[in-house]
Amino acid sequence: MGVCGYAGRAFCLPAAPCNPMKCLAVCQDELVIRMLDEVLLSSFDVEFLVESRPLARRLHDAGINVTAGDLRRTDTYLKADVSPGTCVVVEDNGRRSLKRVLSAIRDAGGTLVYVLGVGTAAGQRAEALRTQFPDVSCLTMAELLGGPLLTEFSRSLTRARVQQYQRYFSDADRILILLHNDPDPDAIASGLALRNVLRRTKTTTILGAMQAVTRPENLRMLNLLDIQIEPITAESLRDFSRVAMVDVQPHYFGGLIDRVDLVIDHHPEQPGYNAVFKDIRPDYGSTSTILTEHLRAVDVNISERTATAMLYAIKSDTLFFNRQANRVDLDAFSYLYPLANAALIRKMEGAEINLERLEFIRKAYDTGRLDHQVFSSFLGVCPREDFIPYVADFFLQLENVQWSVISGVVDDQLIVSVRNLGYSRHAGEFVRRFFADLGSAGGHRSMAKAVMPLEAFQAKFGRLRGVEVSEKLQELTAQFLREPAAGEKKKDKEKEKEPTGARSS
Repeated sequence: MGVCGYAGRAFCLPAAPCNPMKCLAVCQDELVIRMLDEVLLSSFDVEFLVESRPLARRLHDAGINVTAGDLRRTDTYLKADVSPGTCVVVEDNGRRSLKRVLSAIRDAGGTLVYVLGVGTAAGQRAEALRTQFPDVSCLTMAELLGGPLLTEFSRSLTRARVQQYQRYFSDADRILILLHNDPDPDAIASGLALRNVLRRTKTTTILGAMQAVTRPENLRMLNLLDIQIEPITAESLRDFSRVAMVDVQPHYFGGLIDRVDLVIDHHPEQPGYNAVFKDIRPDYGSTSTILTEHLRAVDVNISERTATAMLYAIKSDTLFFNRQANRVDLDAFSYLYPLANAALIRKMEGAEINLERLEFIRKAYDTGRLDHQVFSSFLGVCPREDFIPYVADFFLQLENVQWSVISGVVDDQLIVSVRNLGYSRHAGEFVRRFFADLGSAGGHRSMAKAVMPLEAFQAKFGRLRGVEVSEKLQELTAQFLREPAAGEKKKDKEKEKEPTGARSS
């Protein structure tokens, strides 16, 4: 199977919590419907299906998304667009048999089916249903109100979709899990985890990168955990029947790859490529957190080596939860911690500081500029890209520094690494605002990066050299911080449209 020119239909895995999953609730009692509407609406795109048309009209008038139909017919669920990724909740009030209803749902393609027991003898009915429909999960109203339902839905949806890409990869002779250049702990650990999810070995599924690992702590990680990353070229991509990417998306490779089989990443989604499957969650602190959920969803045993790599990755990518982390990252960390080797993690972290890096910190200090809590510095030509974000992270720790903007040149490419404390303006918006037209630019609220040809930067901003580059970045940062945020601009425009009397009132 070739790497380029595939116009596959992207099938997205569970999105971030801001994108609700679809839920079809098959109910008869108005009280149950209104209760489910209150419980599920914040987390799911909920549609109700009832048999009574008067009940449907009454609920529709109350603002509830509801449709009437014959609950025992398969075409009713086909019209409701039931798919294997739809959570279907069926109310069981004991008044009629659910056999034909559940059979119709299954025939329409529904696989994530939950029977909600209501009233007396719900437990006995659940046991009888499990005998006839072993794949159906049974819940009580108490479990629904207690909170586990949302977690169970999410876990089931992840399980179903991970199983889909597992089947897709199962018949592949050779699989490549492609990492970004000079892979960091999150990319390395995510690649290792995905290989475990696919239940493959390093012989048939390799971890590869176009530029080798160079950072000392990452090399130590590879050595201590016995992980091999193979060199990959544009030509060798065609040697693989399936290609997956973790912690990176195809745009990163500058048009070299426009088609991929699977993308799993925690960076903001980028356009311009085709993927058969993708799971992109920009509000997660690390890609390893996403892969932890995938491993748990399909009950894959996580070895000490994989757990150690993933725990170190989550800790590293979130700066031990000081940057771009949320509850799911904490959950993943808590789950992995007893499975990992803490002593190995301490050894890997011991390579963090060395004389080579101290030399670049000294250079940044000598040539840098601190103004209005923004520190900027141009490091000149760097032997490796990792020096630039390392220096950016270092200077953000200084007192009175809220933004750290560090730049350097690697192989005639200007790299700009941005860090901030996370509660002011968005770092990703900053690099996109000034550099997206020159190359690759993007990131999160508290960390971002831009990569562009040095000549393109000089064509736009002038042939700046040395400290002049620092001064220009300082000027651009100050300009950006003075501008109102996108949301504030929208509010200002709305105020301008309001009549004077409305504003004064």
